[in-house]
Amino acid sequence: MALVYVARSAALTKWASDVGQGKHIYKLGVAEDEAAAKVAITAGWGGESDWKLVQSKPVEELDEGTALARLRRREKVIDPTYYPRLKGAAGVFRITLTNVQNSLLVAKAMTADEPLTEIKVKPKDIADYMIRNAMA
Repeated sequence: MALVYVARSAALTKWASDVGQGKHIYKLGVAEDEAAAKVAITAGWGGESDWKLVQSKPVEELDEGTALARLRRREKVIDPTYYPRLKGAAGVFRITLTNVQNSLLVAKAMTADEPLTEIKVKPKDIADYMIRNAMA
């Protein structure tokens, strides 16, 4: 069974902010299992080794190319050929916080139990949003 995961690097986020990409930079990937995901995250991308797993979810029959294409419909992927630091790091996305907030607001509106209030987005919410869109 495959595993879709989202990882984040504080150092790469700082670099991305410095080059004008914003501070919500996440890596989406698909691994064969949890051990393979941990190995990939430990190896790191973009010259950084401080990557941390934010969220993961087991899925049936999904490859990385398909997951990245599905998420690319909603979010902007950072082109690794334009930024040499990301050479070979496919699946690094610049997440628009407004899209995540709108997604959470619609989900909250669908449940009549909760009042509609200001939504504070956490990294786990962003990871859930990315995984949900990569699988849909």
